[in-house]
Amino acid sequence: MKLVLDTNIYCDFAEGLPDAIEMIAAHGEHLFLPSIVLGELNHGFMKGTRQEFNEKKLRQIISELEIVVIPVDEDVARKYAIIYTALVKKGKKIPINDVWIAACCMEVGGTLLTRDMHFESVEHIESLILKA
Repeated sequence: MKLVLDTNIYCDFAEGLPDAIEMIAAHGEHLFLPSIVLGELNHGFMKGTRQEFNEKKLRQIISELEIVVIPVDEDVARKYAIIYTALVKKGKKIPINDVWIAACCMEVGGTLLTRDMHFESVEHIESLILKA
C-alpha cells in the first residue's frame, strides 16, 4: 500500500508510538511525505529547543524508510483546487494545509495515514484514521 504520512503520524512514529509504527510496518510498502508536512515539521522544530536534533532525525527517518517527498507542483495545485472546491460546495472546512496534504495524497494515489478526523470529509482520497 502507498501510505502518505500526515504530520501527526510522523511525530508519533518519531516518538516511537506503537500504533503508528505497527501501521507503517504492516501497510507501508511505499511511504510518502508531502512537502507541506516538511514545512509543518520544520516550523515546529524552529519553535523548539532541539531543532538540530529533530532535523537530523527527520533526515535519518526519510533515508532509512526510503520515504519519497511529494513536491507541490502544477498537478498538485490542480488537485488542491479540485478538493478545496468540493469542500466549499459541501460546506466543510478543514485546515488549509490539510487541503494541500490531501492534494499531495491524491497526486500519488496513496492512502493518508493520520489522526485527523476531518479528512473523512475529503472524498478524493482514501484515509486511515488512527484513534487518539
